[in-house]
Amino acid sequence: MSNDILQQLAQTLEQRKQADPESSYVAKLHHKGQDTILKKIGEEATETVIASKGGNNDEIVYETADLWFHTMVMLSYHNLGPDDVLNELARRFGLSGIEEKASRKPGK
Repeated sequence: MSNDILQQLAQTLEQRKQADPESSYVAKLHHKGQDTILKKIGEEATETVIASKGGNNDEIVYETADLWFHTMVMLSYHNLGPDDVLNELARRFGLSGIEEKASRKPGK
């Protein structure tokens, strides 16, 4: 189910990318450009941290959903989608964090 939701969201984001910025929040973000999208991710990340510190599970889930949504907008901006991230997570599955870090290219 969760992957279905991510795929549906990715499709919707792609459809709304080119929509009228006056009628679509996603189109407005794309129209304003990457810096606006990244600023929004930073805001949502901060709000997620604050929610976690507060310990209210409903707020944690709400803010995490906002963070994931805006991260998906950023992926869409770069013509990427959830499968790109899920494939990378699958590649890392079973590796220890130390092994995974050692396998990265220099500078990453």
